[in-house]
Amino acid sequence: MNTRVPGTLVVGRVKYFGRHHGEVNSSAFSPTGQTLLTASEDGCVYGWETQSGQLLWKLSGHTGPVKFCRFSPDGSLFASASRDCTIRLWDVASAKCLQVLKGHQRSVETVSFSPDSRQLASGGWDKRVMLWEVQSGQTSHLLLGHQDCVQSSDFSPSSNCLATGSWDSSVRIWDLRSTSHHKLEGHSGNTSCVCYSASGLLASGSWDKTIRIWKPQLASLLLQLKGHVTWVKSLAFSPDEAWLVSAGYSRMVQVWDCKAGKCMEILQGVLDVAHTCTFTPDGKLLVSGAAD
Repeated sequence: MNTRVPGTLVVGRVKYFGRHHGEVNSSAFSPTGQTLLTASEDGCVYGWETQSGQLLWKLSGHTGPVKFCRFSPDGSLFASASRDCTIRLWDVASAKCLQVLKGHQRSVETVSFSPDSRQLASGGWDKRVMLWEVQSGQTSHLLLGHQDCVQSSDFSPSSNCLATGSWDSSVRIWDLRSTSHHKLEGHSGNTSCVCYSASGLLASGSWDKTIRIWKPQLASLLLQLKGHVTWVKSLAFSPDEAWLVSAGYSRMVQVWDCKAGKCMEILQGVLDVAHTCTFTPDGKLLVSGAAD
């Protein structure tokens, strides 16, 4: 692994969280950065103490692989999505399942909380995007339009819009005040991941091995990032938007300068295929989850 980009980016010690019994499909930090959540192909959700690496919990309940996980922005809940067609909402303090959300007809591939933690979005192989009221667990909206699996989702910082990426190669921006939507087109392969920045820029990654950075409300393409040799699996902006990190279906994670549009670092401390990447809220730590 390289150790430094002069001036700004420092890559330090690598820590491994290695008690999974299947591929790590997703990872997420709590809002404080003190807890790391991982979702595994073994059907369990794991919680870790970030600094020590201590396993805090291993949660079962899903009857299929867990495809995605996410903390609520207020830090009180986390959600897990599974191939068993359900979403589970968990209480952080007790590590107990509070609700099982049912409505999808096939594997659920993505979940995301609104910034106020009141809504949850989900999508999956049934081509549906579903919006849920977190407190009641009831469906509030069913968003239809994608022609293939919905692989990723993220709320805008204002909570007014939801971005979804699909294997139909498009990104759709849903106005949640009216449920109207428009498409961002340009990828020539499945859109596998989407991610908003703090200011409202949107990044999308694809099987076409590229990353696109958009002004989503204007459907305007700002940058196209090329350099991955395999499809792009996961994206994350640093909190200050200086960096974008991307995990491809390979043994590396790439770090991009968002202003210059250049790859500044290739992190090769990954033992196997890198499935997911994310920053802590303070931007000081980066985690990647792998197939090993």
